[in-house]
Amino acid sequence: MIARLPAMKRLALLFALALSAVPALARAQVGVQIHVGLPVAPPLVVVQPGVQVVENYDEEVFFTNGWYWCRRDNGWYRARTPRASFAYVEPRYVPRAIYRLPPGQYRHWRRAEARADRHAWKEHERAERREWKEERKHEKHDEHEHGHGHGHGHGHGHD
Repeated sequence: MIARLPAMKRLALLFALALSAVPALARAQVGVQIHVGLPVAPPLVVVQPGVQVVENYDEEVFFTNGWYWCRRDNGWYRARTPRASFAYVEPRYVPRAIYRLPPGQYRHWRRAEARADRHAWKEHERAERREWKEERKHEKHDEHEHGHGHGHGHGHGHD
């Protein structure tokens, strides 16, 4: 029957059939969703600039860029609100700040741990600054004692 139709009508009919199949294909691509079971307003703890984690929870649930994020079975899921179902997200759409975090690092994370972690980091930075200043002080002292080749030594002038 289609073979008897003029070429233009055949093309239009095939195009219409193809378009009618698109919604069926879209429905066939079911998104994977999980339920995390968070409270309405979970307590959040800042773990790095722009990234928070739900405090003392069995799973790592992060909040960043207006989304709640959960990693489960090497996959990432997100939801706009803590009580909503979390939908699967392809890895390329996961914020780099949380994608790089080692799994389990912030499970059951507590505010006190965050404070201790920040304190340890600040101490580490202070120690590095002190070390750098000491090295710089010794370099300047050595330059002053031994000269640095710019005519400030004890030479005899031109020969």
